[in-house]
Amino acid sequence: MAERRVIVSPPTETGGRRVQVDGETLGTAYSLHDLTVFLERAGLEGLDEVDVIDSPLIEWHGGGPEVWPSTR
Repeated sequence: MAERRVIVSPPTETGGRRVQVDGETLGTAYSLHDLTVFLERAGLEGLDEVDVIDSPLIEWHGGGPEVWPSTR
């Protein structure tokens, strides 16, 4: 299977981070859990939050996996 490209954009003013896989926007994540759910729906199954933090597939823009503003 070809390697997928996952981009997590910088946090918005509302606190979410846009998630894209292979150029397709999946939605806005507000936590690592949300991101994990999006990736599972995109076919990247078997990942948990620790896997997501350490995954070389994910490009974190505007802060890494620890940057999740608390506002919604």
